[in-house]
Amino acid sequence: MTDRLAVLAALADAHRLALVDALADGDLAPGELAARTGLTSSLLAHHLRVLESAGVVERRRSDADGRRSYLALAWSPLVEAALGSGPRRERPARVLFTCTANSARSQLAAALLAAERIVPVASGGTAPAPRIDPLALDELERRGLAPAALAPAPLEEVRRDGDLVVAVCDLAYEDCGGDLHWSVPDPVREGTSRAFAATFDALEPRVRRLAATLASSL
Repeated sequence: MTDRLAVLAALADAHRLALVDALADGDLAPGELAARTGLTSSLLAHHLRVLESAGVVERRRSDADGRRSYLALAWSPLVEAALGSGPRRERPARVLFTCTANSARSQLAAALLAAERIVPVASGGTAPAPRIDPLALDELERRGLAPAALAPAPLEEVRRDGDLVVAVCDLAYEDCGGDLHWSVPDPVREGTSRAFAATFDALEPRVRRLAATLASSL
């Protein structure tokens, strides 16, 4: 009850709701979030302290450049219920998920969105591994999903004009950019089923939000 009251109190402000809405579609550096919302640095810092204290927003260091940090929603049913509708955009011809090795995070995200059957889905890596990680395949099977690709692919070979590019790792985002960025740790580093399950859980609400936005697009 105490946690729920803290979340509701943190969300009971128009500026903080705007911050939460901005982070619902992609993780952002503080400067990017300030530019998106038009808040001054001091006002942004105040509202972020409230949201972080209530467990609504999390901050993590970039895996690529430790001098950078990204802000992300701490997804929960209560936070999701508070979100406004996603941005109106023209539906892309395809969604392309990117990460470094294209063996885990981008494969999980692609399988999740492909199951929604809204738009074609692909994935690619900046330094693709020789195969999809077996633990990623195990996690997809456990969740009742099939991989959207047979093997990792080089990003430069699969990227097309008109793709909506979603970078699901910091290195791919900072190297090659993307329309959206989700700062998700690489489960291959830990190499356990628990890590892959946590990665799937981190991706699922983000993909669900993206799918809803795409479904309502023109």
